[in-house]
Amino acid sequence: VQLQASGGGLVQAGGSLRLSCAASGRTFSSYAMGWFRQAPGKEREFVATISWSGSSTYYADSVKGRFTISRDNAKNTVYLQMNSLKPEDTAIYYCAARQSKYFSSSPDEYDYWGQGTQVTVSS
Repeated sequence: VQLQASGGGLVQAGGSLRLSCAASGRTFSSYAMGWFRQAPGKEREFVATISWSGSSTYYADSVKGRFTISRDNAKNTVYLQMNSLKPEDTAIYYCAARQSKYFSSSPDEYDYWGQGTQVTVSS
């Protein structure tokens, strides 16, 4: 599976962005998907994850209520809608695929990673 993330950019605090992650291959619907982020000088951290069907999602406390993960298996794409953005959301955002139908918040349990897209939130 190859993953291509897009949609990052520069936005003011309080603004919104929608990230997309397009996956290659015909088995996208059998993968759980996740979004992670890494700020300068910090470790990669979990943001959100979604099960293979899209029926189950899980969020980091820091983004709960502001971010929404979703997927369109017909388009082999997973999304991250980010609202009410804060300067502390500034990071490179990565999408990842896990060879399981069940989601996980641990980056070690993901098998494929995209190249990342930069999100910068100005105050």
